[in-house]
Amino acid sequence: MSEGKNTLWNLFRERKLSRRTFMKSCVALTAILGLPPTMLNKVVEAAETKDVPTVLWLHGQECTGCSESFLRSKAPYATDMILNIINLEYDDTLDAAAGAPLEAHLDQVMKEQYGKYVLVVEGATALGNDGTYCMIAGKPFNERLKQAAAGAAFIIAYGSCSSWGGIQAADPNPTDSVEISNVIYGKKIIRVPGCPPIPEVMTGTIMSYAMFGELPPVDDQGRPKQFYGNRIHDTCYRRAFFDSGMYVDEFDDDASKAGWCLYKIGCRGPETYNSCGNLRWWNGLSYPIQSGHGCIGCSEPHFWDNGDFYTRLPNIPLPGTITSADTIGTIAGFVATGAVIAHGGITLAKHKYDDIQLEKKEAAEAAKKADEAKNNKSEGGNQ
Repeated sequence: MSEGKNTLWNLFRERKLSRRTFMKSCVALTAILGLPPTMLNKVVEAAETKDVPTVLWLHGQECTGCSESFLRSKAPYATDMILNIINLEYDDTLDAAAGAPLEAHLDQVMKEQYGKYVLVVEGATALGNDGTYCMIAGKPFNERLKQAAAGAAFIIAYGSCSSWGGIQAADPNPTDSVEISNVIYGKKIIRVPGCPPIPEVMTGTIMSYAMFGELPPVDDQGRPKQFYGNRIHDTCYRRAFFDSGMYVDEFDDDASKAGWCLYKIGCRGPETYNSCGNLRWWNGLSYPIQSGHGCIGCSEPHFWDNGDFYTRLPNIPLPGTITSADTIGTIAGFVATGAVIAHGGITLAKHKYDDIQLEKKEAAEAAKKADEAKNNKSEGGNQ
């Protein structure tokens, strides 16, 4: 153990928290990071010996949605992250201080921690009109960004604005807004895109560095593989309906009410990499597809200019419609338990659809009988 260091274990001891509580927290952190149980000892060792990292958080052109998302993390809680796991020295959204004293503090931290601090950037940077479309403390944001990036150990780009340019970079882009990698060179940038990103994806990414002092493995676009390694299509609970050719044609049709696949009305799940299907939002409560709206691909580059959200993706063949859900178990590609689960889910959805159709038919027949009775009564009265 490291006495006198600003480690997670020392912080627990300062707060009179037990070793048992510390170990329980390490178990939770192991799970959050997507690590196998065999890595628990490594997590404990890191929590005992690694200094809590200093973090500076800059805000450029953005809506503050990423910060709002970060604050809603449940694993770990954002309060635990800010107060115990990282040393957040600057964030003009969360800091109690403001104005010249806060900016002076930022300058001091950048000087004293040069080459050691983590720079978090939320928002795009505007290059138009000499950067004056986004001013921070009387200076163009892109100047402040370059200054802070120069002394950063590495940079985390939170959200699609800092990662890809964001909505403000949408055509015709009057402010000439760009992603931060267009103005920062020679620095490692890890992208955590999304509009906004999932809270636990944001905290989990910085947690990897806090625990092990190194960045998690990334894909070819610089995104953490542990969170962006699968397509939403591959983890979507409606995937079995896609494979069975059971699709929603309109948002208010019977197939929509029965919970069928949203692909034909514009879902971009087949080309979007994110953790929405497995982590979901609000502590696993839901995500857009579960609420009945197709994925818009908000974690992918330039999603805002990639065509109509409500037109199905081209060049992805639709499987043929399965006329009877009870035959799905014979379809190639379904095996063992997966076949049973998929078959059960599709059968229930098909039955629900059939029930809706039956209710409509019965309602129509009842209305027809009521009209006939009314007409007969009217004719009898006339006689």
